[in-house]
Amino acid sequence: MSAEQPPVRFGFLGAGRIAHRALGPAVHAARGAQLQAVAARDLARGETLQPAGQVYTDYAELLADPAVEAVYISLTNDNHRPWTLAALAAGKHVLCEKPLGLDRAEVVEMVDAAVAADRLLVEAFWYRWHPRTRRLEQLVTSGALGPIVGLETEFSYHGSDHTPGEFRLDPVLGGGGLYDVGCYAISGAHLAMGADLSVGPVQATFGPTGVDVDAAVGLTSPSGAHGTARCGIAVRDRQTFSVTGQAARVDFTTGEAFSNRGTPSALSITTPDGAVRVEEFAPVDPYTLMVEAMSARIRGRDTFLVDAAHSLQIAGTLDAALAAARSAD
Repeated sequence: MSAEQPPVRFGFLGAGRIAHRALGPAVHAARGAQLQAVAARDLARGETLQPAGQVYTDYAELLADPAVEAVYISLTNDNHRPWTLAALAAGKHVLCEKPLGLDRAEVVEMVDAAVAADRLLVEAFWYRWHPRTRRLEQLVTSGALGPIVGLETEFSYHGSDHTPGEFRLDPVLGGGGLYDVGCYAISGAHLAMGADLSVGPVQATFGPTGVDVDAAVGLTSPSGAHGTARCGIAVRDRQTFSVTGQAARVDFTTGEAFSNRGTPSALSITTPDGAVRVEEFAPVDPYTLMVEAMSARIRGRDTFLVDAAHSLQIAGTLDAALAAARSAD
């Protein structure tokens, strides 16, 4: 940023694992951004994020801090809506962890509030800023793959860190695999197959606490393309992203499909005659790219952001998938 464009000052609501491992380092590394303040229940934990300004134990106090321009929210899923609305009402731009809301109605309310406040509201689907994902999007939108006919996405992990009290296992706090990582797989499906996807069939396994721990969601586009988005939080470590068009198929190969960060990655393009072209991508931190893009947009530059339409698409598909899974259960 130039002297006329000082860095965007971020305040964090929450100082949990993702703030320490991902967004804190990202904001410190990002051009045009500064970690100004942190609000956390544990004062010492907030201090370890090393903000330039205050550390609060009251979220509302951070929202009242005039030095904070944008707020990053990494609270439990059930807290995304109320604190996003509070931050927007306080005049702050908002970067909120996924899922943005627990249903489409919540997301509609949040998007409407952002429009009314004339502030940015961005769902933190950081994989969308990865150059490999941007390349896939370009291949789809340019027509290089031809009409899309099929898709396979999955984001699953074994869940060994699910200790008692883990919010991902608590239905009251918005736990469950579809909310936690299924939203990535469904986001990828919308990126490749379009905005309007019908859901079904859905297969899901529910754990003893009542949350879905494993799911496979069938998806169909108006053009007749079929796909499956899979997820799990207690089953296996597996990430895939494959898109099949009439003219070519794309597979994410080297590097995790959704959580690649700081390591090399690649995709392959296979044509019907069996020819394969591999494209390689240097290590990047998509969290940093996300923060830089949001900061640049706040300062008036035209940069790529995940827009409200995409968040609304995902929320609607999650609603339908969860309803079908619970009905079957």
